Amino acid sequence: MYAIVNIAGQQFKVEKDMSLFVHRLEGNEGDKLTFDDVYLVDNEGKVKVGTPTVKNASVSATIVEHAKGDKVIIFKKKRRKGYQKRTGHRQQFTKIMVNEIKG
Repeated sequence: MYAIVNIAGQQFKVEKDMSLFVHRLEGNEGDKLTFDDVYLVDNEGKVKVGTPTVKNASVSATIVEHAKGDKVIIFKKKRRKGYQKRTGHRQQFTKIMVNEIKG
């Protein structure tokens, strides 16, 4: 059984007992979350497609940890002008574990 769900503005294909990294979510480690924006549910060949979401379908998950991604270097330069600028960025992620898919 799997589902296509909207988490923090992105669509993910999730299955039971699956862990995945999503953009930073509010909450502490161990908190339970429920996502109601389920677009598709496949239960062993029986597919339910929502218009736009499947009614009475939800995905429950638990926050495992908050983490940071790898550093990305941004380097800007204009040739022959002496202009150089270097900055960095680390995206903040939340690791969640999918507990249950209802639908």
